[in-house]
Amino acid sequence: MNSEELASVLEMDGEERYDYFLSEVLEEREIWILVNSESRFLSIVSEDDGVAHLPVWPSSEFAVEYAKGADGLTPKSISLPDFFKKWVPGLAKDGLQVGVFPGADKTLWITKADELKKDLQDELSNF
Repeated sequence: MNSEELASVLEMDGEERYDYFLSEVLEEREIWILVNSESRFLSIVSEDDGVAHLPVWPSSEFAVEYAKGADGLTPKSISLPDFFKKWVPGLAKDGLQVGVFPGADKTLWITKADELKKDLQDELSNF
């Protein structure tokens, strides 16, 4: 993906990026997160309402773009089956939501992990 394509996707609004995320994840069968040098995943707590979320991306290129300027963060892929079996229950247990695909303006779609799983499964049934 070239930088113009990357920029145009990042300029989409939150709902468009959510739809893009669903289609790309289903095609590649993986979700991308950022981890630090100790393999701890990046989680963000909103200053406005205190909601904690795990940001996720549809490809490593978008995660790398987001992490520019943040030392020590690297993209890590999670297979879709692993996300469904391990991450969704773990995120729910920890009270973490999922921040789907932050855009150029840092806006994102925040949802519960089980709702993202349901949306992905609904889309899978359309394949």
